[in-house]
Amino acid sequence: MTMLAVFRSRTQALDALGRIAGRGIAAQSVSTPAEAGCGCGLSVRFDARFYPVVSVLVRGRAYDSFAGFFRAADGRYMRV
Repeated sequence: MTMLAVFRSRTQALDALGRIAGRGIAAQSVSTPAEAGCGCGLSVRFDARFYPVVSVLVRGRAYDSFAGFFRAADGRYMRV
């Protein structure tokens, strides 16, 4: 299952991507889907099995542009 860490700041999304990838977790930067309701932003897409680690990494940095985590469900993204 796919999850997104949604950011309003491109810089902070790319910083998070680097930290996540630095832990050996496969992740990509993607445009934030409209379902996230965050306007145009950048998200980090990763496999849901890594959510516990990614959650600690993202929340531990206290990114002020972090809008939340979303998971893919029935072709849409739902807030976690």
